[in-house]
Amino acid sequence: MRIDKVDKFKNIEFFIFIIVYALLFINAYIVKDSWIALVSAFCGISYTIMAGKGIPACYLIGVVGSFFYSYLSFKSALWGNLLLYAGYYIPMQVLGFFRWNKHLKPDKNEIVKIRLTNHQRAKLVLAGILVSCAAIIILIYTGDKSPYIDGVTTIFSIFGMYLTVKRAIEQWVVWIIVNALSLIMWLKIALSGVMVYSTVIMWAVYLGLAFYFYMLWTKELNSSKSNAEF
Repeated sequence: MRIDKVDKFKNIEFFIFIIVYALLFINAYIVKDSWIALVSAFCGISYTIMAGKGIPACYLIGVVGSFFYSYLSFKSALWGNLLLYAGYYIPMQVLGFFRWNKHLKPDKNEIVKIRLTNHQRAKLVLAGILVSCAAIIILIYTGDKSPYIDGVTTIFSIFGMYLTVKRAIEQWVVWIIVNALSLIMWLKIALSGVMVYSTVIMWAVYLGLAFYFYMLWTKELNSSKSNAEF
């Protein structure tokens, strides 16, 4: 693994990240939020920021965050999310760490980004819709508290993580959908009286970061005219 150089964070990025982390801790102190939700949010946001910058070490933080988020999903009876994080995210994050280190830019600890073809995108969308429908039916019969959103976010997250490991820009489109729906799901849980406001903030930040890094990756790929092979 190369650790010698990575593109610098912009001053505005540092400022925004500091504000976000401060908001998390202030929220946790004021509303006496769950410390597990706080740690999960801190690790999750850190993972997303580092993944957006193409830094392989993001997966090390991601594994820790996934453990804590799995526990929150278990306590909230979100079986789809629990299975997703404990059974899929953690193994894929370990795989992603090694895969990303094989595709680094020369003299930089930053990945080479790729783009899918229209045919590849169409196949992913069709597969995502069909499998999501099946997942929703299963979650309804297992007593999931939010089967529709949980089903869609679970399946699309599987595709999103796969695209992340593949270093494809399309991951950010998937994450925008997943993050928006997850934000709605956890907001409903928080409004029901469960102290998971840090998790709500986490998903809101995820959504903003997904938009930001999609634009950032688009700019880089357009300038380098990179293509993908699935």
